[in-house]
Amino acid sequence: MTISSSLNAGVAGLAANATRLGTISDNIANSATNGYKRVETDFQSMVMSSNGGSYTAGGVRTTTNRLIDESGSLVATTNATDLAVRGRGFLPVAQATEVAAGNGDAQMYLTTTGSFRTDADGYLRTESGLMLLGWPANADGTIPTYPRDTDDGLEPVQINVNQFSGEPTTRMTMGVNLPATETYAGSSGDPLELSVEYYDNLGRSESLQIEFTPNVPATGTSNEWTMVITDSASGGTVVGEYTVTFNDTRADGGTLDTVTTVSGGAFDPATGMIVVTTAGGPIEINIGQPGTSSGLTQLSDSFAPLNISKDGSPVGNMTSVEVDENGFVHAFFDTGITRTIYQVPLVDLPNPNGMVAMDKQVYMPSPESGSYFLWDSGDGPTGDVVAFAREESTTDVASELTDMIQTQRAYSSNAKVIQTVDEMLQETTNIKR
Repeated sequence: MTISSSLNAGVAGLAANATRLGTISDNIANSATNGYKRVETDFQSMVMSSNGGSYTAGGVRTTTNRLIDESGSLVATTNATDLAVRGRGFLPVAQATEVAAGNGDAQMYLTTTGSFRTDADGYLRTESGLMLLGWPANADGTIPTYPRDTDDGLEPVQINVNQFSGEPTTRMTMGVNLPATETYAGSSGDPLELSVEYYDNLGRSESLQIEFTPNVPATGTSNEWTMVITDSASGGTVVGEYTVTFNDTRADGGTLDTVTTVSGGAFDPATGMIVVTTAGGPIEINIGQPGTSSGLTQLSDSFAPLNISKDGSPVGNMTSVEVDENGFVHAFFDTGITRTIYQVPLVDLPNPNGMVAMDKQVYMPSPESGSYFLWDSGDGPTGDVVAFAREESTTDVASELTDMIQTQRAYSSNAKVIQTVDEMLQETTNIKR
């Protein structure tokens, strides 16, 4: 019985070391595979004998474990949409074949790295057919509130490289110096004109015509101007008229004193804003707060537009796409504007090693891995997203080769046990002779 159990133990040892050799060969074969997580073989002894009596060899059995929570080194690339996770967390992806089938929402898989590029339909996908998933942004670039314990809000990141985009103007800053000499008695009283370009809701160039007319007194100086604003998109309609008075004291000379609204939006002295309603909608104009020199001023004898700025942009072509460390997908246009179009979350689970390993270095959550949660990159326990980077395999070839030597010796030793048992059984057979 003991000899027979020794034979069984030797066979079990051969099978166990063959399994270990299989994991070693898999690790070495994938030593250059980006995102590969090495597999480890664990040995557990089997005890068949109880206390007392003859001893029975139990042998050994193995379990394999893919160390998904191990992170490989990051290497730089030249592709802006090569992504890798630095730290804890996984990128959500979907199989392109499932997305193309259109049978409801595609199954969410997880990976730690991928070389994503746009396909013929504009989807960000890898050569192996993995599509990056993200939350779509609103038109203004904000991300709506999505549930974090489900993948229902995720959709494949699709980029229209031929997309046009423009942004309407909603705010202006008007820093203009008006000549104080024009409000002296005997001045000509000729109006001073200024044209400020803005962009309407369709990205077209329009302009606000601003006319400053000095109030010329009979004697002395008035320090008062009439500001009339007309809109070219409305056929020159007056959208705002204001009486502007400047301070001439020693401490605050040349700064705004009062602004009286004749028509249009009221002046807010707390913010220095007036609001005019153009054909495309309201525009806030900052003319400065009373007592400050950040907007309209009245000094010396020159008419000088010193600081005219505005938001908005004309229609432009998308030129590139990048993903930042917080997972936001930004589209860049040739007009200089940037728009957020998606956010890619990072998925975390209590036990990453409990996930089911699939082809192409992707993993699927399972009951053993625990419930997942979708975090903002860099928030909670997760790391961040690194663009222009790929994660290397976690295989250490030198360590695997050392393990291979040990496995080979162990396999040879178990084979020697079987050979020895065979010789002992042969001797037992020879007793009858």
